[in-house]
Amino acid sequence: MFAAEYGLKGDPRLEAISEAIRVVPHFPKPGIMFQDITTLFLNHKVFKDIVDIFVDRYKHMTISVVAGIEARGFMFGPSIALAIGAKFVPLRKPGKLPGKVIHEAYELEYGEDCLEMHIGAVQQGEKAVVIDDVVATGGTLSAAIKLLERMGAEVVECACVIGLPDLKGKGRLNGKPLYLLVEPRFSLVEE
Repeated sequence: MFAAEYGLKGDPRLEAISEAIRVVPHFPKPGIMFQDITTLFLNHKVFKDIVDIFVDRYKHMTISVVAGIEARGFMFGPSIALAIGAKFVPLRKPGKLPGKVIHEAYELEYGEDCLEMHIGAVQQGEKAVVIDDVVATGGTLSAAIKLLERMGAEVVECACVIGLPDLKGKGRLNGKPLYLLVEPRFSLVEE
């Protein structure tokens, strides 16, 4: 199912993307219908279509930073960055980056976590887009925005393959635009 604010309404690639997402019942806990995007990489055409859609959107926006959120933002971010001539900046879980970092704690739908970024990875005034696989409550994207802005970057937009509108994550992005391709084919909670 697609909504007008999701991706390119009517684009046949979106149906293939939606169909390729596996739904895993009872993960990570009973009653949850997990939207597993790892199956998108089993079909090279679907993977390429996702990257192409994002590249088409960002190639003329003078984006200099593509920030990917660990771990699944790492799957899309580097390809997008290469195609638009931007650098890729990894936003990682605590203790994974060597050297000096800044960090930002955030709440998830199932607990708390933290993101870190190397000091000096972005410069004052650089335009950034944040890439992740899914937006749920918006906590991770919100932390990513805060990290980049603390270093002086301008976050132009956040982009995810799938959005979970029932969890209202868009509301936590401090007014930053959110670009999504698809929404779940099934309810997130087992009936």
